[in-house]
Amino acid sequence: MTRGLFIAIEGGEGAGKSTQTGLLAEHLVARGFEVVITREPGGTATAEKIRKLLLDPDVTDMPDHTEALLFAAARADHAHNLIRPALERGAVVICDRYIDSSVAYQGVARGLGADYIRSLSEWATSGLIPDFTIYLNVPLEESAHRMDGTDRMEIQSRDFHRAVHQAFSDIADSSTHPNIQIDGTQPKHEIAEQIVTALEQVLTNR
Repeated sequence: MTRGLFIAIEGGEGAGKSTQTGLLAEHLVARGFEVVITREPGGTATAEKIRKLLLDPDVTDMPDHTEALLFAAARADHAHNLIRPALERGAVVICDRYIDSSVAYQGVARGLGADYIRSLSEWATSGLIPDFTIYLNVPLEESAHRMDGTDRMEIQSRDFHRAVHQAFSDIADSSTHPNIQIDGTQPKHEIAEQIVTALEQVLTNR
């Protein structure tokens, strides 16, 4: 590849994103690719500092608009300083959450407007869109069991997480970009195999 491949893994809390990120990275490294694993919010020194603020459970008075702007600010730094440079040198970037998470959490669950939040993030990243998105879906009840309640997003209300869950389903169904939707309750290696099979098709079509 002359340009690298940008992969985003999306889903609600406890969907298994971190596990599948690791398994996919192992597969790609074995194939000979340089792989960069990153996350949102975070990934760069500046974005990680913003992450601490956004996920601090002791922060109880942050307006929803402030939250949305901080996510966009972290993403702007992340895209400029980590993701784009890695793609330009031909690496595969696997990102745990990206724009769709902001659309689901801030756009839908916070009620700020899905189209507005997507436009904000696309502006912040100068239009950097994943080449392939993996949507992991687990039922809300299962997701609740997997959360440890240690960050500000996890401790939101059940209605909030229900809205996020539905939003991801709607986003995945309407996406026109290469993606796969996967039942996240399956054994992790079965999920990994489905991801690899879908990714191979993406690589073939490049």
